[in-house]
Order: sequence, then C-alpha cells, then structure tokens
Amino acid sequence: MQDLSNKVILTVAPTGAWPTKKDTPYIPIQPEEIAKDVYDCWKAGASIAHIHVRDDENRASMEFNKFKATLEAIRATDCDIVLNTTTSGGLGIDDEIRMKPFTQLKPDIASYDCGSMNWANSTVFENSPKFLEKLGMRMQEVGVKPEIEIFDAGMVYNALYYLKKGVLKAPLHFQFVLGVPGGMAATVENLVFLKSLIPEGSTWGALGIGKGHLPIMYAALAMGGHLRVGMEDNIFMSRGILAKSNVEFIERTKCIVEAMGKQIATPKEAREILNIKSDLNHEK
Repeated sequence: MQDLSNKVILTVAPTGAWPTKKDTPYIPIQPEEIAKDVYDCWKAGASIAHIHVRDDENRASMEFNKFKATLEAIRATDCDIVLNTTTSGGLGIDDEIRMKPFTQLKPDIASYDCGSMNWANSTVFENSPKFLEKLGMRMQEVGVKPEIEIFDAGMVYNALYYLKKGVLKAPLHFQFVLGVPGGMAATVENLVFLKSLIPEGSTWGALGIGKGHLPIMYAALAMGGHLRVGMEDNIFMSRGILAKSNVEFIERTKCIVEAMGKQIATPKEAREILNIKSDLNHEK
C-alpha cells in the first residue's frame, strides 16, 4: 500500500454563502462559473471542491437545480476532483431541501455542521439534534462521507456522542472552521486544543477565516492536518489585495506545502486517505 503520510489534502471552497460580486468581482457565483473555477483549481492541484450555490439573485441557496447544474458541468469534464456539497447553504431551510443535493447527486462528501451557534451574534445557525441524527443516518444510507465541520469545542463532543450512538461511523473526518463570528477565534492555541479532542484514527483539516487564513494554514501543516482555501473563507491574497481567482490560492498553498517537504494529495489519494470506497464523483 502506498505511503500517504506525507500527502496533504487541499480543498478549494470557491463560493460560499456570503461573499458577493460587490465584495470581489472575481468570485464564481452561478453554475458555469463555479464549474470552470473548480476545473481550473483541479488542474492547479486541488484535491476536493466544497460546493455552495446561489439563486438567480446571487443569494445563498440550497436550490437543487443549481447543485445539479454545477455537479453535472464538473462531471462532464475529465476532472476527477472529490466533490463535497454543503448542507448549509442558507438559514431556516427545510431539512429535506438541505439533504436533497447529496441524496440525489451523490457527491463523495457532504458537510455535517455538528451543532447550532449564534452566527455573528445576529442570527442562529441551527443544526438541531433531530436534524443531525437524520443527516448522519441519511449519509450512511446513500454512502456519502460526512465532513464534520467544527466551529466550537462543544461540536466535537456532539460528534463523539453521535459516534457512540451510531449516527456517525469511524473513521471520522473533521474540518475545524476558525474565526467565524460567534465561533472559536482563529488562533493556534484553539486549533491545538480542538485537535486534542478528536478520536485516534480520525482525519482532520483546518481553515482560518479572513486574516486567520495563513496562520491556521501553517499551524495545520505543522500538526499534520489538511487544508482548505478559497473565496468562501477569504477573498484577499494579502492586505487590501483581492485574489483574482481561486487558482491563486491553490498555487500559493502548493508552494507552501512543498516548502515544508510535503505534497498535495491527488483526488485518488484523497479518497484513499478519507476512506471513500467508491468513486461516485467520476461515474459517467
């Protein structure tokens, strides 16, 4: 078996739910834009694409037809990137609508936001116990890997509870999302603490929002974690300088990873690291 201990999974999150064309004209918003951006990022070396979509007015959305158009456009190419669809493309959305993209389109991975929180102290990002149990079981039924997104320490303990209950199955994969208003700050100390809580044998990655982007990247690499970059989390290459594409983030990160003596995982290697058994993403 190939030694993958030196491989780093690099996720690109090209769109997210909140940045707009007013924030940066370079963000991909509609399906064709997103699909082209993902393809370009794959060519540059990205392992995974974390997909959000927008409605016709460019607002955060869980509109199934937008996901369908985006994934079909990616799958119509020779791109074998690991596909990861969000289940949280907006607030106050019906459970079945949140789950339909992964149940019908069967990406490799879908997000599992492991608890509720006060988002930016202005609204509630709700992931109720009832929804999380339903979400975990539905993912098992359709063979989609949960990416357990962690915004605060209590969410790790939620994941451990659902693991014990059978709603989640080992090995778990965690994504530490630091720097969201209402969640844990993007500090190295917080990342070290969160990593200490997860079960042995788990895989994990981390990201810092905005100015926390690079410090958390360097810390995660030093600690053996995986990475996520993209305009969902940060639109600037440096202070006051907008990234002109998500490819710029991929290229910079690849240089940093290689400077630390590591390599970016191919999509095939990422599937092996994450214990994703079948290549649902690239079935034609």
